Amino acid sequence: MDRSRTGVRIGVLALLWGSTFLWIEVALEALTPVQVTFGRCLLGAVTLLALCLLSGRRLPRAPAVWGRIAVAAFFCNALPFALFSFGQQSIDSGVAGVLNATTPLWSLLLGAAVGTEGALRPARVAGLLLGFAGVVLIFAPWRAGETGGWGALAIIGAAMGYAVGFLFMNRHLVGKGIPTIALSAAQLIAATVLTAPTLAAGGLTPIEITPRQLIAVVILGVVATGVTFHLTYRNIAAEGATHTATVGYLLPVVSVALGAVVLHEEFSPRIALGMAVVLAGVALTRRSAPPRLPRPGSLPVPVPASVPAPDPVSRREHDVRR
Repeated sequence: MDRSRTGVRIGVLALLWGSTFLWIEVALEALTPVQVTFGRCLLGAVTLLALCLLSGRRLPRAPAVWGRIAVAAFFCNALPFALFSFGQQSIDSGVAGVLNATTPLWSLLLGAAVGTEGALRPARVAGLLLGFAGVVLIFAPWRAGETGGWGALAIIGAAMGYAVGFLFMNRHLVGKGIPTIALSAAQLIAATVLTAPTLAAGGLTPIEITPRQLIAVVILGVVATGVTFHLTYRNIAAEGATHTATVGYLLPVVSVALGAVVLHEEFSPRIALGMAVVLAGVALTRRSAPPRLPRPGSLPVPVPASVPAPDPVSRREHDVRR
């Protein structure tokens, strides 16, 4: 495995994912939460479908695969996207990014519960707990009246949804011979279908949008949803669900920084210290993570000359499994 390349991908993913909360905050100035949720799913799906077709890949055809994709789309896209949009009506974008950083903890607990994590190394558990301590320091729950109430609970629910979705994707979708670009495109298409019926509840109101808000909506859908989700899928294929979820501990650094600079949200020495603790926890978690074992049946299979060679993404995933 090319650890440096994976590290770069995680860094880019953290930057793009962490900016999501800023774009949601701006989009909510013109759109309802339902419109934001459906819009980002639709734009992300169109983006990845175009990339899928341009790369010569086809969407999955088997009904059973689409059934699994629908389950993953609910937990990893439709549900958390909706909870983010509703939650950020009452809390700052930086706080939303901080609360979303609890995803690795839920992922670790779920992985341990279903047996996908095996024996957890003490150093890895310590890293996760250290990262969570940094999140708590940033969030400062002891400061009564500043936690956002139901909005904060909605973001935590979204983080739990991500953890369930990542675990399901890792066990039932990645490493099954389907390129990640096809899987990610199909999953956002499914998420768009799942969120479309919600437009009847507040999604049909007239829209008055400024150029600034329109740009935020486009970036949210194309980059922060489409591109980011494809990178997430690739990272799950490369390092697994729990390791991918640790990217969530980097989000407070990005979301709090953007919130402070662009939206003039709070930034204090306490928040700066919390961000440093988060980074230390991520470093410890990644250094102590055990190597992934190959999946059953993942040995190389000769490819006939008449069959097109796999694209670079599939080849890298194959190298990981090998």
